[in-house]
Amino acid sequence: MDTETLLIHAARRTAAAAHSVNPPLVRTSTAVFDSFDAYKQAQGALVFDGPRYGRSGTSTTFELQRAMAQLANTETCIATSSGLAAITAVLAAHAGPGRHILVSAGVYGPTRVFCDNELIPSGTDVEYFAHDADVSSLLRDTTSLVFVETPASLTMEMWDVPAISSAAHDRGVPVACDATWGTPVFFDAHALGVDISIHAATKFINGHSDLLLGLITGTLDALAGVRAYCDRSGTHAAPDTCWLTLRGLRTLAVRMERHQRSALAVAQWLQSQPGVQRVLFPALHTDPGYKLWCSHFSGAAGPFTIELAPCSEEAFTRFIDDLSLFSLGTSWGGFESLVMPAVPHHLRALAAPANAPRLVRFHIGLESPQDLCDDLASALAAVQGDGDTAKHLQETIVN
Repeated sequence: MDTETLLIHAARRTAAAAHSVNPPLVRTSTAVFDSFDAYKQAQGALVFDGPRYGRSGTSTTFELQRAMAQLANTETCIATSSGLAAITAVLAAHAGPGRHILVSAGVYGPTRVFCDNELIPSGTDVEYFAHDADVSSLLRDTTSLVFVETPASLTMEMWDVPAISSAAHDRGVPVACDATWGTPVFFDAHALGVDISIHAATKFINGHSDLLLGLITGTLDALAGVRAYCDRSGTHAAPDTCWLTLRGLRTLAVRMERHQRSALAVAQWLQSQPGVQRVLFPALHTDPGYKLWCSHFSGAAGPFTIELAPCSEEAFTRFIDDLSLFSLGTSWGGFESLVMPAVPHHLRALAAPANAPRLVRFHIGLESPQDLCDDLASALAAVQGDGDTAKHLQETIVN
């Protein structure tokens, strides 16, 4: 079944009883049972997979989890309260004194903060590896997990996921991947050898910038430890959030197509603009990660990064503040375009050195790419302070 069709028809099992197109929203803290035998059976069943207690989920939760597992071509899915909750659950389930975890450099900032501030002090040996590292040489007898995010959160380097998975599996080590950027529409993580795929459904999967949610997919065996950790730690997703995400899921394929088309148009336009030194976007044929992107992904998502020419903090502030269609925010994946200084998580509040190159991350939303380029042209001209440049930028916008 094509992805477009699957997204429309999956996870509607409970809709029929309500004579509805959409599954009903079921809220409860307490699941009730018809008999003691039914109660005992529920308590002994797989947690987060059927009614037990509100924390284990309701039928609304289970519908979303079934849909996501089907979309990801795997057995099961666990919903968590946020993307970060999903990440930390996977890492913590494989951590512990004497264990070694390999983590790709350039991961989402809070992922690294969790590793540095929680896992390492509690005895886990966390080692970060570069995109061109030979993972097979880094694996140890104590390695319990390889965690990768591709492309890198801000700098957009690509990691060779099949090669990493092959090397890890040769040593019996599972591989987890933060696959939020591509979603299952553009990135089939499990087909590339990933055992545990993680998605911040806050972003593209929901698509409406109005909730926080994490989704973890994999086989029952691969997620057994993570499931137990989520149960012990109280990690769960609210049914309202799952219901809203089911709504967003229906349009995921068409939204991703539009994000891709507009992001490519804006990124290609930016490549030719004065004041832009580099565009970091693996879907561009000039990007160092382009070949890996072609072999791993079937499409490109909306976020990418540019490097502005060195400028003062005042000029950089003008560039950000002069944008009217790009809101300043740290998320991405919604219908709206966003801009954010692309600096490490723990340095976001600090000013950059004078005249340093400026990395800026954009998320290209669903607006007209022409309008977005117009907006960027005006802001770039403000940085350079040249009216003639502004006119030139406007005239070179591509449709």
